[in-house]
Amino acid sequence: MFDRPESALHIVARSKFYRAAFLSLLIAGIGMSAATPQLTLFLVRDLGTPLPVAGLYYVTNLAAPIAGYLLGRLSDRSHDRLRLLRICALVGTVGWLAMASTNAVWQPFVISAVVLSIGGGAMAQLFAACRDELSRNPTRADNRVVATVRMGFTLGWILGPVLGSWYGGVFGLRSLLVATAVCVFAQIIPFGRQRIERYQTRRVRESDRREITHMLPLLAFTTVCVLAMTGDTIKFGYLPIYMADELHLSDGVRGAVIGIQPLVELLLLPVVARAADRFGGLPVMTGGVVMGLAGNLSFATSTGVGMLFLGQILTAGLWACVAAIGVSIAQDLYPEGVGTASGVFLGAIPVGSAIGGTIGGIGVAAIGLPQVFFVPAALTSLAIVGFVILSVRAQPKH
Repeated sequence: MFDRPESALHIVARSKFYRAAFLSLLIAGIGMSAATPQLTLFLVRDLGTPLPVAGLYYVTNLAAPIAGYLLGRLSDRSHDRLRLLRICALVGTVGWLAMASTNAVWQPFVISAVVLSIGGGAMAQLFAACRDELSRNPTRADNRVVATVRMGFTLGWILGPVLGSWYGGVFGLRSLLVATAVCVFAQIIPFGRQRIERYQTRRVRESDRREITHMLPLLAFTTVCVLAMTGDTIKFGYLPIYMADELHLSDGVRGAVIGIQPLVELLLLPVVARAADRFGGLPVMTGGVVMGLAGNLSFATSTGVGMLFLGQILTAGLWACVAAIGVSIAQDLYPEGVGTASGVFLGAIPVGSAIGGTIGGIGVAAIGLPQVFFVPAALTSLAIVGFVILSVRAQPKH
């Protein structure tokens, strides 16, 4: 990140837009990560939702890629990317305020599927705007610029769960959801009245038709990413139970195991981006998925805390790749519609959570802990094959 003369850190620091994007993602990350771990508790404690029904809440994530695609298409036809970002943020604010005022079990499910899926599109619009800026003013550190901006969101996800647990305990979970709504709204404040005009490539100017065949590489890439991400929900849902009930680890050790992943991910973001600038995005992403496979195998074969730490560090490599270069690869695979590419890719990430939650519930009942992690390991192996095929096909033909 500190290369001369093209330092990503200096590029971000000099740019009013990139600085605002970093702050926006930091605020949004704090708000989202403060509320997300508490939602199941809110459904059970405040609304009296049965635990099995509360677990189905994350199935509403399946609406996210649909909303992401539709918002992306709209973004690729608009002139100002930040206008749609502001609209998404306002919709998300209304959604979280509505969530805080719910009094029936069905209401959070509808709000999440219909309203929050639209609100979640703000991040995709931000990264589409980043791509527009990089297309207008290219650098030799494009991936590192995106990774530096993305660090704001990762920092938010490190701070948010701690702040959310404290705030919810002191002021209540409904108040926490209101605070999340404030953060979702506040993410637009750093931009002020800035505008980011959509960058039109020659291909877009010549033809506005976007045939489905042009999207196949993007859809393939997104699908194999989803396969690689399924283990994360299983890990957050069942690894704490495994550590407490079977390994009998203390609260402090369990917290250290869970907390090491985002910290290592943050440290790896610039490393991954530098490697992508040098070797290309798809080969680096393939390496990250191999690390994810090794992480799942570490969890599945663990008999002590050492293997759990190793699994978390390896999994951080996968998520560093997803965070640093995932959206950039998606945009490169569908350059005629970077808003659509951003929306489809970022909207599909929650699908991995929904699939992982379903697999986790069935797998734990069938084969138990920690062997359930062999299931995401198998899916990650399929993802590796997919990435190898995509990498080969993406190589320039001579």
